Amino acid sequence: MEGRAKRIVVTAVIAGLALLAHLVLAGSLWISPGGVVSALLGNAPDSLVTIVQQIRLPRALAALGVGLVLGSAGAAFQALFRNPLADPYVVGVSSGAAFGGTLAILLGLGTSLAVMSGSVAGGIATIALVLSVARTGSRIVVAGVVIASALSGLLTVNLVAAGQDSNQVLRWLLGSTTPMDYARCLTAVAAGVLGTFFLWLRSRDLNALKLGETGAERVGVAVPRTTRAVVVIAGTTVSLAVGAAGIVGFVGLAAPHIARGLVGHDERHALPASACVGATILLLADIVAQRALPFGELPLGAVTAILGAPMLFALLRASVPR
Repeated sequence: MEGRAKRIVVTAVIAGLALLAHLVLAGSLWISPGGVVSALLGNAPDSLVTIVQQIRLPRALAALGVGLVLGSAGAAFQALFRNPLADPYVVGVSSGAAFGGTLAILLGLGTSLAVMSGSVAGGIATIALVLSVARTGSRIVVAGVVIASALSGLLTVNLVAAGQDSNQVLRWLLGSTTPMDYARCLTAVAAGVLGTFFLWLRSRDLNALKLGETGAERVGVAVPRTTRAVVVIAGTTVSLAVGAAGIVGFVGLAAPHIARGLVGHDERHALPASACVGATILLLADIVAQRALPFGELPLGAVTAILGAPMLFALLRASVPR
């Protein structure tokens, strides 16, 4: 097996171990790895089976799926826009999804399915709006920033209008995998797996786009079609991720850089590796979010921001000409 392929397998195995660690360490009750396996198989006391199968497993799967989405989407957008600081929210998807989700809460549709549906609808509508006013990579970024700014203003209006429900809205916006149900977590996993696969199918075109749009066209890449496809696939999966767990920053920025340090810059290897790294980061961050404070739980987005800020500073420092 090729060296880089081995490293991808290793990152996938690490993500699997992080999933097991999440099932063992999440929550206040310690459960041994053997106890977790027994509970998953139904060969444990009913209370233990309920904790593992109904509480911890959906939460772990949600973190896994959202991490896959953010890692693969971040790698795709960084390659597409040729910008190492691009993240999965660069086209304004997070603002659109947040606006849609908070609007669902404001309308009294506070169920998890309604919030997720609203966020997905808002994210997809934002993608459609961005693509309707922009065609090329640089203009898509500008359009995304402009639309995101407008939606942020509307989001503020939603928060003010929410009144007493604003705490519920803010908790969701800051990122959280609790409470989690199987409908949302399986949606997140499906988005992560399918999104990574379909973006990986575009990895050769993404490699070519690193030469610039003119260079990519010279080697036979249909740049507008590839750009639209990547934006739609990544944007839609990110909308699903936001609907499942809210806005979780820095994972989609940091994971691709860590992955490329492991497997190189060929997107055929970097993109799946980035998905696995993103899943690992989010699973571990969710453990920290649950156990960092003895009297409560930190928002998941706050934990990833604290952990990811040093990475962002390092990237900014490296990007400044000397």
